[in-house]
Amino acid sequence: MAADTKPGRSGLAHGSAELPSVVVDSNNIELKDEEGFVGDKVSKKAFRALVEDWRVKMRAIGPDPLGDRESETISKKRLDENLVEGPSLASGVVFSAVEEFSQELASLVRKFLRQKGWRDTSHIVVGGGLRDSLVGKLAIGRAEAILRGSGLDIVLEPIRNHPDEAGLIGAVHLAPSWIFTGYDSLLAVDIGGSNIRAGVLETNLKKAPDLSRVEVWRSEIWRHCDDEPKPSREEAVQRLIDILLDLIRRAERADLSLAPFIGIGCPGRIEPDGTIDRGGQNLPGKWEGERFNLPDRIVEAIPRIGDHDTMVVMHNDAVVQGLSEVPHFHDVERWGVLTIGTGLGNARFTSRKSVAE
Repeated sequence: MAADTKPGRSGLAHGSAELPSVVVDSNNIELKDEEGFVGDKVSKKAFRALVEDWRVKMRAIGPDPLGDRESETISKKRLDENLVEGPSLASGVVFSAVEEFSQELASLVRKFLRQKGWRDTSHIVVGGGLRDSLVGKLAIGRAEAILRGSGLDIVLEPIRNHPDEAGLIGAVHLAPSWIFTGYDSLLAVDIGGSNIRAGVLETNLKKAPDLSRVEVWRSEIWRHCDDEPKPSREEAVQRLIDILLDLIRRAERADLSLAPFIGIGCPGRIEPDGTIDRGGQNLPGKWEGERFNLPDRIVEAIPRIGDHDTMVVMHNDAVVQGLSEVPHFHDVERWGVLTIGTGLGNARFTSRKSVAE
């Protein structure tokens, strides 16, 4: 798999199928049906559309139980409150949208399980913005009940870490094991269609050698989707580099022993040399193609961390978010991740422990 790949300037291959703890059997699948990409039916936008559909039905014969605010602008907290504590009709509207969304999610899972790279999957974790609400957790649980009720032996559960942190924490599993010798922290980056987040991870290896106690020591976020005019690719890259340099300075002042390693999660299909083949259309500017290489740009801007040359490894963002679950899946042979937000991310893993056995 990864043996014949061409590494980038950092000396390590990007987007590799062979990682220290798992084999990445599949990632970034773009499933289609007669209506288009099936992932569009379980996006954040799709759920809001279901809420709006039910509100339209209510408004046809009476007042809107959710008030005047547009469905796209109702916060997740407010939806949760309406579900649990709101008037019965408001609760019913939100619950009805959750039920329809759960049916679509269950249908999507069935489609993935029919793919070659997803066969024999026993567990799926769901990350992204959906997980970060009671409404999302209910949708995940209801989808699992639908699947298991139909006789399918599958576990569907929310990702354990907050999705904002899972996208960083998973980066620790991109690093070769020897990188932790003498270091207690490293840098991680999570690039998305709405924001770019970077942070310093404390490995806490003395507390948990299996990396189950990795924590985000500090992180910074830039919501590029809110900027007007929209930033160019070069502006986005420079902003990321500035954030990383600031985090390096802060880690040094805090006497952290920062490893000369940066792990990056980025949307799209990541080539071994660090370029993005496809899937980066939601990022600011044009990131796809051979003329742009983010890992190389970072190495150029930050050639050394401490006394050693900087190493950068980039992988698909859903893969990295899924990797945050590695310590909890040592005894599970085949498992996957679905990240639901602006779009649908996906990856399926085989634990290397089971491969060795």
